[in-house]
Amino acid sequence: MFEIEYKGGNTLIISTKKATIVTDPKLSLLGLKDIAIKDSVELATEERFATNGQDAKLLIEGPGEYGVGDFDILGIPAQRHLDSEADQKKSTIYRIEIGDVRVALIGNIYEKLTDDELEEIGVIDIVILPVGGNGYTLDATGATGLVGKIDPKLVIPVHYADSALKYEVAQDSLDTFVKELGAPVETVAKYKSKGVSSLPASLTVLEITRS
Repeated sequence: MFEIEYKGGNTLIISTKKATIVTDPKLSLLGLKDIAIKDSVELATEERFATNGQDAKLLIEGPGEYGVGDFDILGIPAQRHLDSEADQKKSTIYRIEIGDVRVALIGNIYEKLTDDELEEIGVIDIVILPVGGNGYTLDATGATGLVGKIDPKLVIPVHYADSALKYEVAQDSLDTFVKELGAPVETVAKYKSKGVSSLPASLTVLEITRS
């Protein structure tokens, strides 16, 4: 069993009884307080989103294989949406296995993944990805295309318009992505999973309200 909380931007807290992961905790970039990562795993999709906390159990900000608590993590290098193919890959996609559930965590990447990247990501149950667009990150169309290629059961959108956050550029609303994807939406304060058997039978968008 695990839980997912949403803190805004690309920041989430994924926790089990044995360990906690905090993704992209540098919320000060968006006008909020950075997330404390004491005794947690700090997982950054890009180096600039990490706080490099001295109290972190483990700092992950790039490709590789990692194991901690109930989490088996694979970091896959990816091209950022603003970079060219010739540039060094500065973003990381993570496949996180929690028991029998496989989660893909996607940051500000170029939407057209290669066949090799998709093969590394593999079969995924839950995809977490940004949808706000406007030149900063994936937009509704790009995010929808990725969801179609990865084919998860559950999509958790992040990095969309929120009046409490100070994004570098205005972000589209969550509704824009929901309409583009055309899947039903469930809204929760915190997502609690009991395993793959608790996932919806067909593609569903899960809106986790920011806490």
